[in-house]
Amino acid sequence: MTSPKSPVAQPTTIRILEVAERLVQTRGFNGFSYADIAAEVGITKASLHYHFATKADLGRTLIERYSSAFEGALQHIMQDLHEPQLQLRAYVQIYAKVLADERMCLCGMLAAEFGTLPEPMQHALRAFFALNERWLASLLERGEREGCFVLRVPASEAASMLVSALEGAMLVARASGETTKFESAARLLLWQLAPAHRPASLARAARPRAAGVRPAAVRAARGRNSPRS
Repeated sequence: MTSPKSPVAQPTTIRILEVAERLVQTRGFNGFSYADIAAEVGITKASLHYHFATKADLGRTLIERYSSAFEGALQHIMQDLHEPQLQLRAYVQIYAKVLADERMCLCGMLAAEFGTLPEPMQHALRAFFALNERWLASLLERGEREGCFVLRVPASEAASMLVSALEGAMLVARASGETTKFESAARLLLWQLAPAHRPASLARAARPRAAGVRPAAVRAARGRNSPRS
């Protein structure tokens, strides 16, 4: 996900967040310093500390910003698409688009460093994943009622598995340099949820492309105009 871009002249704070977000998504939270951000933004470290007193403050703000953008993308999915299969595929596309930008989910990267993060950041991370799992569990439950999905475990467990699998698939794809590994894993995950026999209309609806999703939804999910995932 990427954060939303402001119009012409962006406030220094927004520029700091955009640079920091990209650094987290490509290097990890412990892989950059305030000096790296200050040099790229074109300000002094003292000025950077004026906007964010500590790196922990910056990190918590990044997670909250990214979570807000992600939640906005989920709302767009629900508004723009009505079939559970398409909604789920649009959700997967959020991760796919981030990977296509040669980035990782911001919160997935931070989760790998969880033990080294300050408590406020850990709390914000838990909230991000809880948000995703609640949304997915609700979607899966509705899809099962409508005959779109077959769940072999409670919806909450299936939702947790999906989030974990997608985050893990991104890491493996990044390490191998092959985004097709993520695509293959995503297809298998969706296939495992599909009923054994579906009407042709539903099969067509479940094709890989999440057609009909507003570009704004995908942009928000990628992190542009708000924090990047």
